[in-house]
Amino acid sequence: MLTDTQIEDDRWAGAGLITLAEGACRATLDQLGLDPDLYAVSLLGCDDARIAVLNAEFRGKPVPTNVLSWPAQDLAAEEEGEAPYVPDDTPQDDPFGIEVEEEGIALGDIAIAWETCAREAAETGKPFPDHVTHLVVHGTLHLLGYDHLRDKDATLMETIEVAILGKLGVPDPY
Repeated sequence: MLTDTQIEDDRWAGAGLITLAEGACRATLDQLGLDPDLYAVSLLGCDDARIAVLNAEFRGKPVPTNVLSWPAQDLAAEEEGEAPYVPDDTPQDDPFGIEVEEEGIALGDIAIAWETCAREAAETGKPFPDHVTHLVVHGTLHLLGYDHLRDKDATLMETIEVAILGKLGVPDPY
């Protein structure tokens, strides 16, 4: 499996987060021409309280958010609107000299919050699984160096998101 999902809030298990995340991550890597079997993504399905703590700790914002991501590599493009660097696909040795190949090369970690996702889906009239799929695609793109802080980067990221989601049967979220 590409994704290693930890469920802290049982509502995620009932919503099929493991299946949704695996499909979203695979589709994202496929879209970018990367072999999903070479990589690994860690995903945390949590609640708003937990993600607020993470958001405070890592971004200085003590409030819930829908999704957070922590890339394992800095792949961001230097020039606005350019594609990020391709992640290293060479198996690495851990500090104990054990080659990390079975689990894949870590792209990073994603956390997703139940209440915020459910509220956003309800407010926008989107099916919950579609919204979650979009957020996992979004988080995975962040792990791969995509961002939306600069206008041309945002356009590039959104265009790729829409293409991936279309292939998954999810309507354009924008």
